[in-house]
Amino acid sequence: MTKPYLKPLALGVSLALSLAACGKHEANNEQAAPAKPATVAATPAAPVAKKSVFDVSELDPNINACQDFNGFVSAKWVAANPIPDDRTRWGAFDQLAENSLNTQHDIVDEANKGADSAKAGTIEQKIGWLYRSGMDEATINKAGFEPLKPQLEQIAGLKNSADIVAYINQRFSQGDKQVFDFGSSPDYQDAKMQIGYANEGGLGLPTKDYYTKPDFKNLRDAYLVYIAKSLQLTGVAEADAKKQADDVLKFETQLAAASLSPVDARDPKNQYHFVSVQEANKATPHFDWAKFFSAQGVTIDKGFSLSQPKFFAQFDKMLASTPVAQWQAYLRFHAIDGAANYMSQDFQDARFAFYGETLSGQPKQKPRWKRVLGSVNGSVGEALGQLYVAKVFKPEAKQRAEVLVDNVRNALKTRIENLDWMSAETKTKAIAKWNTFLPKIGYPEKWRDWSGLEIKPDNYYANVEAAGKFNYQYDLAKIGKPTDRKDWGMTPQTVNAYYNPTDNTINFPAAILQPPFFDADADDAINYGGIGAVIGHEASHGFDDQGSQFDGDGNNKNWWTKDDSAKFVARTDKLVNQFNAYTPLKDKPDLHVNGKLTLGENIADLGGLNVAYDALHTALKTQPGSAEQKVDGYTVDQRFFLNWARVWRGSVREKQAVVYLNTDPHAPASLRAIGAPSNMEAFATAFQCKTGDAMVRPADTQVKIW
Repeated sequence: MTKPYLKPLALGVSLALSLAACGKHEANNEQAAPAKPATVAATPAAPVAKKSVFDVSELDPNINACQDFNGFVSAKWVAANPIPDDRTRWGAFDQLAENSLNTQHDIVDEANKGADSAKAGTIEQKIGWLYRSGMDEATINKAGFEPLKPQLEQIAGLKNSADIVAYINQRFSQGDKQVFDFGSSPDYQDAKMQIGYANEGGLGLPTKDYYTKPDFKNLRDAYLVYIAKSLQLTGVAEADAKKQADDVLKFETQLAAASLSPVDARDPKNQYHFVSVQEANKATPHFDWAKFFSAQGVTIDKGFSLSQPKFFAQFDKMLASTPVAQWQAYLRFHAIDGAANYMSQDFQDARFAFYGETLSGQPKQKPRWKRVLGSVNGSVGEALGQLYVAKVFKPEAKQRAEVLVDNVRNALKTRIENLDWMSAETKTKAIAKWNTFLPKIGYPEKWRDWSGLEIKPDNYYANVEAAGKFNYQYDLAKIGKPTDRKDWGMTPQTVNAYYNPTDNTINFPAAILQPPFFDADADDAINYGGIGAVIGHEASHGFDDQGSQFDGDGNNKNWWTKDDSAKFVARTDKLVNQFNAYTPLKDKPDLHVNGKLTLGENIADLGGLNVAYDALHTALKTQPGSAEQKVDGYTVDQRFFLNWARVWRGSVREKQAVVYLNTDPHAPASLRAIGAPSNMEAFATAFQCKTGDAMVRPADTQVKIW
């Protein structure tokens, strides 16, 4: 079954934690020499606020800001705002996401009501009918797993390895990816052109460690129960279902052994391995890539990226040696699992029982309208975004954000120019990369054409399947063509932001340009501590441990001198050590943050907060007297840091937190609130913290990068 299309961002990195329950989507305060003043555009004056845009009553005066800044800013709010039963976490991002969902709900409801009378083929009609079909529980429940039967019968008819390969090719052509992933992305060696990428996949558990580590045995046992239950719901006898479940887990365990760990997956050299079709066929003698591409309707010129050779060698070995019955069990289960959310409620309940309750600790399923809206976003997200922008995104918000982007980017340039640890040779290339940044704000300049997608008012399963195929073909059509840097990897209604190293773009969807990140009524301190730091975060990703390996054109090329590279690693190693020391779960004191996995985001947080701070003070120079003004008794610098911490306020269920610590390249939000500020002298000065306070890192461990 085709799943909703979510185009991967290659090595793109986002600001926020992945919003899915289980896998999507980010400088320093020391001046080596007197900084040249950054070029700054005057920030448009905010209207006089009728009330404070930062509620200081939420602050906890019983907590010392210099000891626990996150607690000072957020403890009262977290205590008063428990996680809703249909969520695994709750915080500033989630509140905005909920607001966005409510707006989208109004849009799809309106589209549904007007769909029958809407002009044929319009996005309003497609969205309305897709949503209507998904909300038709009676029809969906009556159908049971009937829509999946042709695929299950196809799997039952597989007799040998050649049949399995033919099945994989055919399902891929429908946009239903099997075992591995395939899609388009810029060529790491010629990023101005799009090529095909074959990437590892095929696992039902979060990472390879979940298949072998004793800590996850209970989850493996629960996964077996879920697999067997899924099979039984399609008529497989209980005893046979248990045997097939065991076969599926053993099958995935073999794939997992050849898969990358989350840390290794962050290394660009593990994401690109260019081969000709002939070379690929030698690497996988039992899988003919020429036939695969023919089945997809794709022409491969010089070659493509067989990105993880070890994984594909294992895949090929299993084609030759794994019994057909075990392949059938694996393919059968994943067909059911992929279709579960679009079939009757018993399939949805079984899937939620494992992925929602057992793995992530979520007490209740989301209401049906949210689940269906998730499918609408996965299937026609940009089309929905077009309606979202028309409804809620004001041009003046984009204009003010553009000024903030320019000011923060200029502050980053000034920091690079004044680094004392980087040679002139590397600085020149860093500035060259900075010069080619492409900021994108709000929404695409040109909206996608959806005229080739047929949606019916009364067949949810077929609609999601059609959208999956349509989006897959849209993606494949890019192969062999120039990279479009103005293309977006997030929808406008997504509360997030991202940087993509392979096209060197920084991207800020419309939905994040709202309080607490951006407020048209707020003073500069609030906006620079919020969206300003977000902008700085994404720009700093261009120079994090991943982004620093790509040049301004998006090519994976080294532009560092050997000595500068060593100095960079020495500084980033300090940040690794800082986050390795954090143990965020009280009940699991031995479970640490993975400093290497989260390094890119932590570099971006540190760089982003520093450059936003610089940009704020450069902007204040154009507003005489504003730097000395207090609001609600707090100084400009204090409000800047207060809003930074407010952005990261929230809580997460313990089971979900464990998944995040093992899989997510973002550190826990509570630690992001304190991690970067504790390295900044400006923070210590603002809150009059002293040496020895928890929020003042010792000089020998203090991290100063950009």
